[in-house]
Amino acid sequence: MAAAEPRAFLGIALACAGYACFALQDAIVKLLVVTYAVPQILFMRSLVIVVIALPLARFLGHSSIMKSKHRGTLVLRAALMLAAWLLFYNAARHLGLGELTTLYFSAPIIVILLSIVVLKEEVNRARWLSCIGGFIGVAVAANPTQAPSLIPALMCILAGAFWAWSTVLVRLVSKTETTLVQMGATSLLFALACALSFPWVWKTPDFEAWMLMIGLGLVAALGQYLLYEGFRHAPASALAPVEYTGLIWAFLYGYAIWAEVPSLTVVLGACLIVASSGILVFGERRRIEV
Repeated sequence: MAAAEPRAFLGIALACAGYACFALQDAIVKLLVVTYAVPQILFMRSLVIVVIALPLARFLGHSSIMKSKHRGTLVLRAALMLAAWLLFYNAARHLGLGELTTLYFSAPIIVILLSIVVLKEEVNRARWLSCIGGFIGVAVAANPTQAPSLIPALMCILAGAFWAWSTVLVRLVSKTETTLVQMGATSLLFALACALSFPWVWKTPDFEAWMLMIGLGLVAALGQYLLYEGFRHAPASALAPVEYTGLIWAFLYGYAIWAEVPSLTVVLGACLIVASSGILVFGERRRIEV
């Protein structure tokens, strides 16, 4: 076990970088969703990923997804992720950032629970403390002041559950499938599903929107690659608390793009999140030494 544990640190580092990309992705979508429908935005994002991932996978000689024994799992994961994105971004139309973030960040705790049931992973005390501490930090930073609308709130919680389930499946599929194949297959299914809505939602983008959509796809591709590689090196339960670092990036992007100044509660929550991540790193280091 000691020889394999240092890989967990590489997985944590890759996941942190991946979640930073996802926070930037959310910021770009926030700019686009004001004018364009969520399925159209997701289609363009997925198309860019397909154009990058599948040719690279073919060039590098990766096996076809059609030969995979996890074809059904990949289809299920794609469906879960698509449902999560649609629910989350449509809920964002009705919820404030605090409410949205607090509700959605139930996902890492669900990941830990599923990693026990599905992957039979051992979840130590440090991972539990890090996950719970991170959630408290999110609640403090988000500081929701009003009760959320019931239906959007349920949509957001359900999105977190779907995302958590798909995250566990990433860990399962990564044992046999390459990252590029997973990215290409999932995004191709995304694109096909979203394209069905075009007769009702398509709106021709202007030049700025085209650039944002292409940039969205590039950022999403990089984030997916980093996160999938992270799950190749570390257990799902170890990476679950790392997702909370995305909140810190979200507030940084908010300040950079919309000049949003973090409040004291945001700073306190961010400190709790960083401390929780420190607990995770300390716990993993102790496992190596043991």
